[in-house]
Amino acid sequence: MKKIGILFGKENTFPQAFIERVNSKKEDGILAEAVKIDKVMQGEGPGYDVIIDRISQDVPFYRSMLKNAASCGTAVINNPFWFSADEKFFNNALAVKLGVPVPKTVLLPSWEMPEDTSAESFRNLADPLDWEGMLEYVGFPAFMKPHAGGGWKHVYKVYNREDLFEKHHQTGRLVMMLQEAIEFEEYFRCYCIGGKYVHIMPYEPRNPHHLRYQVDRPDADPALLKTIKDYVLKLNKALGYDFNTVEFAVRDGIPYAIDFCNPAPDADRHSVGEENFEWVVETAARYAIERAKAHVPGQDNLTWGNFVREGCKKRRVKQLAK
Repeated sequence: MKKIGILFGKENTFPQAFIERVNSKKEDGILAEAVKIDKVMQGEGPGYDVIIDRISQDVPFYRSMLKNAASCGTAVINNPFWFSADEKFFNNALAVKLGVPVPKTVLLPSWEMPEDTSAESFRNLADPLDWEGMLEYVGFPAFMKPHAGGGWKHVYKVYNREDLFEKHHQTGRLVMMLQEAIEFEEYFRCYCIGGKYVHIMPYEPRNPHHLRYQVDRPDADPALLKTIKDYVLKLNKALGYDFNTVEFAVRDGIPYAIDFCNPAPDADRHSVGEENFEWVVETAARYAIERAKAHVPGQDNLTWGNFVREGCKKRRVKQLAK
């Protein structure tokens, strides 16, 4: 029996729907259930061939458990090692290299010094920073947001230098990034599952959370939607995410990737709406079954993105050339 588990927290609609959908397909020798953990022993797996991770970004215990599971051969969706290493500012830098348009963005050190550091810890950091150069590059208005994390937490719109410094002062020890505000005509949020299945949804981030998917807009240009799909696939294949969302703000016909580090994206029936919910439940179920069938016990069953795999390949070539 191959077991698919889903690890989740406060969610009430997607996890049970996912379990029921997988089991309704009656695939021979495949069962889905909520993950149950009664102990975590080093080097011993949890008994699941596939685990869908929906909560470890908030629970360090789960993240460590998933890494242990992956080392024993569990196919964890998403890869907990990459999930731990990734962050939004790096994603923007990678998008630039991939040729995907992104807003102009700079990284800001935390307003307060991290714990157990002093001024001597920052000898390599210029004082003052080149604020003029950064602000000229990004422009105003701009968005200031954490360089890692999600859920629209600690996101500020700033309108001038004084406003920026006042709000930066409120961010404490968070490392922030300052990003060009794209004044958009259209906005889309896109599910990507398995690095190959894409679902594009009109989205309005300025609405209250429960109304962001309820957007009454004319049909989008098919050429624009194709470009967006191509960008979604390019980003997720490079990053190696099995389950992610990518957001695009469209300005003057150009889709700018705004946020594409959402490896535990909203999939609640009440916020995403029935049509989108049906797509994500069905596609996640089909993909989890694919991964269960492809699972090889005791081997590395994780997804590694092109960025990591190509780097490893280059290192191997250099080693062989010595």
